[in-house]
Amino acid sequence: MNWRGPAAVAWGLTCIAAGAAVGGAEHVVGQKNKSFSVGVVRAKVGDVVLFRNDDGVFHNIFSLTSGLGFDLGAYAPGSSRQVTLDKPGRIDVECAIHPRMKMVIDVSM
Repeated sequence: MNWRGPAAVAWGLTCIAAGAAVGGAEHVVGQKNKSFSVGVVRAKVGDVVLFRNDDGVFHNIFSLTSGLGFDLGAYAPGSSRQVTLDKPGRIDVECAIHPRMKMVIDVSM
């Protein structure tokens, strides 16, 4: 097979698109004024939630939801942390430093 020209380009774009779908979507959740930018994220298994600290203070985002828990540790203003969603369910998310900061991640198949 000749791997030059439009057929090769089409094949390459198909492979790139397939690879992007396998990795899942990225959902960005900002943190500003000691609040999350959204109250609920609707995601699928395999998606990534990126927590971006746009605040002037440290945050420590975690979940104690049974079987779906995580703890991203304390991170400074201007930095971010992420979690990959590997199971379906409702994840209750909080900040260990600012207990009024709460949100939900709903993960489906």
